[in-house]
Amino acid sequence: MPPRDKRIEIFVDPVMSDTLDQVCEEQGLESHEAAIEFLLSRGIRIGGNKITGRGRALYEVKRGPSD
Repeated sequence: MPPRDKRIEIFVDPVMSDTLDQVCEEQGLESHEAAIEFLLSRGIRIGGNKITGRGRALYEVKRGPSD
């Protein structure tokens, strides 16, 4: 089976273009495509951490006198 082309076409309005330019500048990326990939990967990583609870602090549970 031949490899699938995983590219998709994304239409970018002027406001999004400005945002992608800013991300490229801040992250040292060369293209809007790289900025979109960076933002998607970051969003997936952050979302996964929120679901799994990774990165959260653990606190001791204080027990009352009945324990």
